Formats: sequence, structure tokens, C-alpha cells
Amino acid sequence: MKVMGMSFKEGQEFKIRVKPKDDCNRFSINIGHDSDNIALHFNPRFDQSAIICNSMSGGSWGDEHRDDNFCFSHGEESKFYINFNNEEFIIKLPNGSTITFPNRLADVKYNYFDVAGEAKIVGMKIK
Repeated sequence: MKVMGMSFKEGQEFKIRVKPKDDCNRFSINIGHDSDNIALHFNPRFDQSAIICNSMSGGSWGDEHRDDNFCFSHGEESKFYINFNNEEFIIKLPNGSTITFPNRLADVKYNYFDVAGEAKIVGMKIK
């Protein structure tokens, strides 16, 4: 699922409810300007029991950030929140813990959203 023209601004909260399939290996949520300029690639990987965050600028990936605080379950709906400023993204995970990831594109507004992989978006809201 791709959404273009979405407005997600610094200081807003992006709430996402997702339900990974029973046989899900991984899914990803991308936030940025377009498919070649992604400020946040949020990628829970069941096959590695890890959450990988990265960014892409001009079609080139940056260095991965790996977090082993994996708290997603197959077939179960989870809710998490994303906030950001021009320096970093703050992701509040379903278990209440937090991941921070640098805002490498350093912008204060993004308008591209993409979900890929083996999960269904149950709901999303920006406020």
C-alpha cells in the first residue's frame, strides 16, 4: 500500500495498528518523500527477532540500525506510534519501549507512506 500526498509534520503523532500474518517473516513501513528518499524504513523481522531501521537518500541505503527488543507476534494486532523532529524519529513500540533513529533527511514534513510485506494495516491516524 502506497500513499502519496500524505502530510506528516514534525510534532505530530502517527499511530499505526498492524496485524502480521500467521506466517509473516517481515514487514516494513516507510516514511519519506518518495520511494528513493525514505527518512524512516521501519522493518520488524520475525525471521531475525529484530527490528531494523534505515533510511534511503537518492536511492542509496544508509547504515542499518538494529534493535533486538522485538515485541510483535504472528497473527496478533499491535499498535505503535511514530513521532519525529528534524533530528530523530521516536518509535514507541507495542510493549511501551522506545526506539530512536536519526532523521537523516533532516526535514520537518514528509508526504510519502508505504507498507510492504506480510502484514495488514488495521488502522492509521495522524494527529
